[in-house]
Amino acid sequence: MGSVPMDDADRLADRLQAHLPHSARVWNYLLGGKDHYPADAEAGEMILRMFPDIARIARLQRGFLVRAVRQLAGEAGIRQFLDIGTGLPTGDNTHEVAQRIAPESRIVYVDNDPLVLVHAQALLTSSPEGACDYIDADVRDPDRILREAARTLDLSRPVALTLLGIMGQLPDSDDPWGIVRRLLDALPSGSYLALSDGTDTNEALNEAIAVYNANSASSYHLRSPEQIARFFDGLDLVEPGVVPTSRWRPEATDIQGASTEVDAICGVARKP
Repeated sequence: MGSVPMDDADRLADRLQAHLPHSARVWNYLLGGKDHYPADAEAGEMILRMFPDIARIARLQRGFLVRAVRQLAGEAGIRQFLDIGTGLPTGDNTHEVAQRIAPESRIVYVDNDPLVLVHAQALLTSSPEGACDYIDADVRDPDRILREAARTLDLSRPVALTLLGIMGQLPDSDDPWGIVRRLLDALPSGSYLALSDGTDTNEALNEAIAVYNANSASSYHLRSPEQIARFFDGLDLVEPGVVPTSRWRPEATDIQGASTEVDAICGVARKP
């Protein structure tokens, strides 16, 4: 899965668009990674100048992923994960966190960024007891995602659906709430949704994202906390509910100042 067939190389090069910033690569830059191009670094620096707290938001979202997966694999007993909008591999990927707790865990990653595809092998280093797969697909195509995920996951048993920072990639016209409902409708009772996204509650962040959108191959759509909370309609929220990412079950080892407010919210909820 990590190698790209030679006959796909030209198409992959076209998709990379190295001269334009892409969200996964910009996020990688903000997290201190190395898998990005100069255009991504320039975009990241522009956002940092306009809104210096963006790097902290990126780190806190990653911390939420780790805590949420740990809770789902541990306390909730989930053994299957569908991680859509995976982003570039970094420390403590979903399968690493889940399989430390339950080595038999099965994980399917989904992303449509071509650089994530190039690095997919790093996401497929499963424990012998478990399994990992990668789907090169867009979240706007939930039926394809579900069909291909069923190669690895048993969709008749509970699945944790993780959507971190991905629904903000879609404008309202794409009906992101309907996409999440379609995904959840295909999962059985006892499944979970873990979701986080940036809020429109800070004018400096709004301005930085507007400039980013005007110069990027992708765009990000900040939403009100109430709009993001709608993704959890009909689900049973896990304590502490829909809260800033800094306040979802923080641990003593989390970054300094994690208890303060940030312009991103998250939640974990169970499908009844």
